[in-house]
Amino acid sequence: MTVETEARTRMPSSTKAPLLRMQGIVKSFPGVKALRGVSLELHAGHVMAIVGENGAGKSSLVKTLSGAYEPDEGDIEIDGRPLARGTNAAIDAGVAVIYQELSLINDMTVAENLFLGRMPARKGFVRQREAHAMAREALARVGLDNVPPWMRLGDLPLNKRQLVEVAKAIARDARILVMDEPTAALQSHDIENLYAVVRRLREEGMGIIFISHHLEEVFELADSAVVMRDGATVGARPMSEWTEAELVQAMVARNLESFYPWEPREYGDVVLDVRNLASAPLLRNASFAVRAGEIVGIAGIAGAGRTELLKTIFGALPATHGEIVVKGRKVTNHSPTEGVRHGLVYTSEDRKLEGLVLDASIEENIALSSLKALASGGFVRGARKRKLAQEASTRFGVRASSVLQVTGTLSGGNQQKVILGRATATNPAVIMLDEPTRGIDVGAKTEIYAHMVKMARAGAAVIMVSSELPELLGMSDRVLVMYRGSIVTEIARDKANSETVIQWATTGAGA
Repeated sequence: MTVETEARTRMPSSTKAPLLRMQGIVKSFPGVKALRGVSLELHAGHVMAIVGENGAGKSSLVKTLSGAYEPDEGDIEIDGRPLARGTNAAIDAGVAVIYQELSLINDMTVAENLFLGRMPARKGFVRQREAHAMAREALARVGLDNVPPWMRLGDLPLNKRQLVEVAKAIARDARILVMDEPTAALQSHDIENLYAVVRRLREEGMGIIFISHHLEEVFELADSAVVMRDGATVGARPMSEWTEAELVQAMVARNLESFYPWEPREYGDVVLDVRNLASAPLLRNASFAVRAGEIVGIAGIAGAGRTELLKTIFGALPATHGEIVVKGRKVTNHSPTEGVRHGLVYTSEDRKLEGLVLDASIEENIALSSLKALASGGFVRGARKRKLAQEASTRFGVRASSVLQVTGTLSGGNQQKVILGRATATNPAVIMLDEPTRGIDVGAKTEIYAHMVKMARAGAAVIMVSSELPELLGMSDRVLVMYRGSIVTEIARDKANSETVIQWATTGAGA
């Protein structure tokens, strides 16, 4: 073990006062106890991961620290001094929170975002030169030396806007930085850049709380991990004392003998045969076939055409060349409606933008693809719709007060179950899942995997696009790899490994 690794995995010395101490924090809402006496300590120059399933209390804890919520019981101290109530008090004490949904304003300049509400001014006039100089300093600390402070924020790509959010915390002289799922919308190279920034800030003495559903990120970046479950902390150790299996077990309170519940199955006839399919500009030439009962994974780097392939098959994108054959019959899907009619369903990688109507109920969302079947005399029968939704909700274990609950109030995992409920309500022959576990917690992932196996066992052909290699390797019967719009290889389960998949995905050829 190197000296650097040893330093990272050692818990901070108890002889030095913590930068942050939260003691016995309790927070209740009507009918729900969100936090049950949570206590933790964060030291300067330390990255603490907080992990747990959706609903474990992570967000409530962060909002209590930031001043958005006032605790019913408990104390918060920064540098040994009690933290006053209110958001401004937390900011003034050096607490900065970066949420998954960025709190920046695209139509303002980078500098205006960094110093929003506190631009340097004299006699009522903003001192632009001073603001730009201060902005350059903060931007340089996160590796954005080449970003002009006067640039419109919305003209920056997402990965740089994420770093501007970190620079904003630096510009506020933050000493405690909370990052809530900061890598959710980033590509792998952007994630590495963010890691480098976090490590630099740690070296400078900042205390960092890192919240992530991706355990590989936790083991890569954190010095220690605190596990939350049902509003309480159930474990806190240096990373050197955690294994992935122990961390998962602490999060979900059950022994996960097999994280991926794959099992061998008997396959039926070919139900989907795709021949030389193209859709300009990304999808160029894709051919493959899937049998009933199979789970086929599709790998590839961003821009390889994976999503475009599924959308073209489904009818959401126009096919410019090729054939789609479902159960031996050539079909032409000019719209998703035609795709559903031909026995195909597709679940989007962006459930909030394309997958769900968040303001509608669970019932309405599940029924969306089945309205024609539910109608009689031109009217959708409420009793049929309710029964369909209740059956699907029960089948997928959606945790909600009733099917009338607004879908947007559900956790990410339960929203994904609603999508699966709608997808299977039409009894499809082919189920295409695009990043089915993106942004959901470990426990919900295992449930989604189990449902995928059930769908395949029931005779559906399941196609899964995923950017998580362990997921592809753990759940697929075989893996197809895409490169620049084409499927370049097929790898059997017993021969599939990370190195082989990455080699094909990044070069289009084998070793």
